[in-house]
Amino acid sequence: MRVALAQVVTGRDLAGNLALVEDYARQAKAGGAELVVFPEAAMRAFGNSLLDIAEPLDGPWASHVRAVAAELGIVIVAGMFTPGTASDGSGVRKVRNTLLVTGPGVETSYDKIHLFDAFGFAESDTVTAGSEPVTFGLGGMTFGLATCYDIRFPDLFTENADRGAEVNIVCASWGSGPGKADQWKLLARARAADSTTVVLACGQGDPASQGLPVRGSAPTGVGHSVVVSPFGDVLAELDGGPGLLFAELDAGVVKEARAKLPVLANRHRF
Repeated sequence: MRVALAQVVTGRDLAGNLALVEDYARQAKAGGAELVVFPEAAMRAFGNSLLDIAEPLDGPWASHVRAVAAELGIVIVAGMFTPGTASDGSGVRKVRNTLLVTGPGVETSYDKIHLFDAFGFAESDTVTAGSEPVTFGLGGMTFGLATCYDIRFPDLFTENADRGAEVNIVCASWGSGPGKADQWKLLARARAADSTTVVLACGQGDPASQGLPVRGSAPTGVGHSVVVSPFGDVLAELDGGPGLLFAELDAGVVKEARAKLPVLANRHRF
């Protein structure tokens, strides 16, 4: 199966971001991809208000993405924001950091479980955490979903593998800073090796690569989307700027890796 990672730099404007999704989806389809992955916050970049644009999965933004996927005959994974509430029952308005997955024969979503309360940013102030892992099937393979900070938590990736995932998709808007791009790649490689899955790690491009200013501590992307083998080898990587990365997936490669290195079968739960 041929897949694509669309490393884009989104902004505040919903229509402009939709246009980016449509443009890159068309490029991915033209390149032979059956699946195209967009970053977290494809709907609107972090550092902008989110409550005023959060919408349900049948709202106008998601419906437009769904229509593009249907027209092109491609599955799209894209980060958006859906309505949420405070977990303490107070009724405080928040959003959910959601991955929309839509296309021929596929319709699901994943709400980010591990919220980014680190490096001076408090995602939990405005976001309701998800609680359930999500997998989906496409072309005879099973894909698990994760979002950004989730990549620091191995259990989600091995749980996805336990549920049949041969591939783990990570959509991110990674925070910049000293060593952060290296951490991103290190973690993508580690999670692939932990779970003996292919990891498709798609991040927002670095706004600085487009001459755009970065405000405050909001995580707005560093680029370096990567495709990682089940042994933790980087198979392909982008730089900091926008781009489209193609990869070929083969379930047989995952099966072979698990036969040689059966970490999922050998692990203990304490």
